[in-house]
Amino acid sequence: MDLQQLRYFIEVCDAGSFSRAAVSLDLTQPTLSRQIGLLEAELGQRLLERTGRGVIPTDSGTLLIPHARAMLDMAQRARDELRDQQASPTGRIIVGLPPRVARLLTVSLVQAFCEQFPRAVLTIHEGLSTHLREWLIAGRLDIALLFDPPASLQISCKTLRQETLVLVASAQAAPLPEQIGFAELASYSMILPSVPNALRNLVDAALRPHAVNLKIIAEVGAMQTMIPLVAQGVACTILPEPAVAAFAPQGAVQTARIGPPAIHNTLVMATTLTRPANRLTRATAQLVERLVQEDGPGPVSA
Repeated sequence: MDLQQLRYFIEVCDAGSFSRAAVSLDLTQPTLSRQIGLLEAELGQRLLERTGRGVIPTDSGTLLIPHARAMLDMAQRARDELRDQQASPTGRIIVGLPPRVARLLTVSLVQAFCEQFPRAVLTIHEGLSTHLREWLIAGRLDIALLFDPPASLQISCKTLRQETLVLVASAQAAPLPEQIGFAELASYSMILPSVPNALRNLVDAALRPHAVNLKIIAEVGAMQTMIPLVAQGVACTILPEPAVAAFAPQGAVQTARIGPPAIHNTLVMATTLTRPANRLTRATAQLVERLVQEDGPGPVSA
């Protein structure tokens, strides 16, 4: 099928009139009618029916519309990708980062992006993993770094890093053991994020099989707020080791490994499956992955 004829057919269907479509396409009405006639002859089907107010698609025309739109869209994407191959990608890409990751990654990401893609624009949104996942599914983000997202048929996830969770207490409190079992955690007053939160969900899921009920005295979402409370001796908390290193002043807190088994959180790079990734999205994803491996939060864990 001729793509130009399909475009003319869709234009007539959208306009509901040969005359209006001809004006939009800058064609004469006889030329447009002839092209639609050639398409109908090739398919052996009547595609449009004239009415007193214009034209409407026949049953065959209605069946063709979604296929025609898909073929035209695919052809346009092919043209765009071939054009992008000849130059630095253009356009805008939106990346979502959790606050802790954003604090460590934003500067290097913006600098590397501007150097590598001078004709494109990068937008960064910060938010909790639960919110970023919703925004990605809704199409408001192109790429998101998420901690322990629930599985979804709408997104694809690639694991970038794992981090070990530790019990965190004030340096002025009684010394913590080097390692602490799950059951012993119940004896410590805790400050944790409230549900829904990726870290809280992970801790609850890890402790549930051991029937451990934590003594939570406060729920605080931001690590920047949580760690000073712990350092002042208000209560303990459970955090990934890199978060303690990033937010706690040196000597302000002490930590203990939890387990066995250890509790690990997982940082993934997520992209949507509802629309194909263009060249800029793929290249930005590669850049983000490289920067996380080089400079990102936390050591790689087996």
